[in-house]
Amino acid sequence: MFRRRPFYCAFISAAMVAGCLIAAGAADGEKRGRTAPGKPSPWRLIEPIQYENLIIFPVVSARSADTAGFATLDDALAAREAVVTEGGANVIRRTRDGRPPAIPQQQGASVNQLVLINRGSKPLVLLAGEMVSGGKQDRIISKDRIVPPGAEPIPLDVFCVEQSRWSSGAQFSAGKIMVHPSVREKAAVDQEQNKVWAAVRSGTTSSPGGGEGSGGGGGTYAAPAVVTSGSIGEVVASEAPTGAYQKIYQSKKVNSTVEPFVEEVQRRFARRIAGLKGESVVGVVVAYGGELAWSDIFASGEMFARYWPKLLPSYVVEALARPRTREQASLDDAGEFLRPITGHETSESEPDVYRLTQVTQGRYVEIELEALRPADIMLHTLKIHRTS
Repeated sequence: MFRRRPFYCAFISAAMVAGCLIAAGAADGEKRGRTAPGKPSPWRLIEPIQYENLIIFPVVSARSADTAGFATLDDALAAREAVVTEGGANVIRRTRDGRPPAIPQQQGASVNQLVLINRGSKPLVLLAGEMVSGGKQDRIISKDRIVPPGAEPIPLDVFCVEQSRWSSGAQFSAGKIMVHPSVREKAAVDQEQNKVWAAVRSGTTSSPGGGEGSGGGGGTYAAPAVVTSGSIGEVVASEAPTGAYQKIYQSKKVNSTVEPFVEEVQRRFARRIAGLKGESVVGVVVAYGGELAWSDIFASGEMFARYWPKLLPSYVVEALARPRTREQASLDDAGEFLRPITGHETSESEPDVYRLTQVTQGRYVEIELEALRPADIMLHTLKIHRTS
């Protein structure tokens, strides 16, 4: 797996410093991002970073919510402040004494549901596509949500990303992986286990040519995909007989391409944001060639910096699984992508904890995670141009 190398640390420091600088005027060449009716946009886009067929538009803002009071899944699991176990386990809650709680395994484990306890003092943020490793099978979180501190054990909806293994213990550890967008889309939007497995096997669910409204996709292809469904299948068959998703990242056959790609994009990203004054990077819009495909935007530069080390590799895996094109998405395209959509809206919430809202219009989906306590904060906004 990817280790947090010095360039990640350099980026996190740069992002946090940028967020503390005195506010300055907008730079030339900017495009305003998502705008609520009657309100100025809190975001703007700066010139993109491009490498091979991956184009990343940093989303910056002079506004920043206080998100230090929220815990991430990886940090909470590593600190043993969160416990994830198979369903059907007898969970014994203990004080935080540096030892994991004893969780004897019982009958009743389910592929698509785990049990989670937040033993820490902070609300725990979960994002769709985050992986937890161990248990009987590696799983990914099915949707964004927040778990309040001190809560009783709660059922946690998940999807499996390995098809064969059903063994080992009950507890899970931090996977420190965000699955790539094709898989993440199937979890967050389609909510179907078979489609999640199919996306893992295929590498990408994007069809050649992009599609209507994709921001210029659908042009002449310059080169085939580097990571193909065949190469993923070979890795799974020869190196991961259990079908573990992590092998896509860890295998020498794949990672020898992924890792240098990540490092080069990160170098360019750090250079691009180095001159920011009075603003911090709060998210990104992602394009593959001419197709605007994805965005992840957070309430603060501090929160974005915590997720960026596993978001970037996920975007790279998707880029390597898609054919390279001669088209390039523009700043105008990215600005248009961030415009709010209207359409079918669904919402779910837990009183005084969070609200999750999803809006669907054609092939576009917006998902917003709003914290309701200790303050009303839009923690994470996700926009997807669906591949199918």
